[in-house]
Amino acid sequence: MSGTDVCVIGGGAAGMFAAGTAASRGARVVLLEKNDRLGKKLLITGKGRCNVTNDCQPDEVLRNVPRNARFLFSAMRAFPPERTKSFFITRGCPLKTERGNRVFPESDRSQSILRVLEDWLRETGVTVARETAEAVLTADGAAAGVKTDRGVRDAGQVILATGGLSYPLTGSTGDGYRMAAALGHTIVPAFGSLVPLEEDGDWCRKMQGLSLKNVGVKLFEDDKKVYEDFGELLFTHFGLSGPTILSASAHMDRGRRCRIELDLKPALDEKKLDARIVRDFEKYQNRTLENALIDLLPRSMIPVMVERSGIDPAGQVNSITRAQRRTLLELFKRFSIEIAGPRPVEEAIVTAGGVSTAEVNPKTMESKLVRGVYFAGELLDVDAYTGGFNLQIAWATGCAAGCAAARAAQGE
Repeated sequence: MSGTDVCVIGGGAAGMFAAGTAASRGARVVLLEKNDRLGKKLLITGKGRCNVTNDCQPDEVLRNVPRNARFLFSAMRAFPPERTKSFFITRGCPLKTERGNRVFPESDRSQSILRVLEDWLRETGVTVARETAEAVLTADGAAAGVKTDRGVRDAGQVILATGGLSYPLTGSTGDGYRMAAALGHTIVPAFGSLVPLEEDGDWCRKMQGLSLKNVGVKLFEDDKKVYEDFGELLFTHFGLSGPTILSASAHMDRGRRCRIELDLKPALDEKKLDARIVRDFEKYQNRTLENALIDLLPRSMIPVMVERSGIDPAGQVNSITRAQRRTLLELFKRFSIEIAGPRPVEEAIVTAGGVSTAEVNPKTMESKLVRGVYFAGELLDVDAYTGGFNLQIAWATGCAAGCAAARAAQGE
């Protein structure tokens, strides 16, 4: 199969953007996607709303990249969030900015983002082939094409954008790691970066389904605080999830003892919270503790709080001692949950690890080992916190790889 300048492997965010970029610069491009449709993972990002980028400067994006941020400096400068926003807006997809500068389509539907990309691919003449890539072919130390389940695609430029290991049902099954390793690249062991956490215990299970919107979150490793956040979290049957927990997981050292500590009343210091508890106890002085906490806690959390306090659940609050009230206050401000570890990498939003950035040109995303081979997106050993930063990495690295591949194909 000839007549191709650039062969892109993977029809996710980075792959589509790399393919469209190369084609818009005059290259003949084939995009290989093994799924029955493009952008399957893109459709489920942001709970189906697609947090397409973050409305901030490039330096702020890099501050939200815990691993190998410097590698992304050139790509992020060349294609910053402002260009991402302009790309979608000028193609008929209005955007809006929400809390934390998170950018979403006004439609609140990820399909709006995917439709722009699919239209762009058609307009630029990208050929989409439903084929499974098996290996990158080389000759004399340079890319020569791609072997697929249907034959061989000849191409002097090959872009690998297969994603990581998260959400395998969307096609991210680690194929890119295998193909990159076969080319001689070092693969940093992959693990879930933005991933829910399993509790070492069953307090969370007793509150499963409860979502808290304004809560302080601290992550401790061996009793040392390593991360702090504020926002939403969710109690599940296995432990904790939600935006603050996913971000905290990116800071975890898998070999250390970890705990999450919640401040259930971050707007109140201890003195004000104690006064609030006293007022509620006076208001409900003839009630049991469980019935006296209804103004302070969600109903599903009250039995857990009572149990952890060690206070007699049948006793009236007018008999609670100052020491017992102090125990309650401590629970409100430092509700601790021991963590057994992260959930499996397959449940992660983003995979950390991947192709070593030391072996990739940061300006072009081209392999330093094999000419004409490029990498984009989650396959690289870069990942970011929640907030649209990971998709911004996909657009920026996809643009860099697509531009460089098109230039090389045209002999520039």
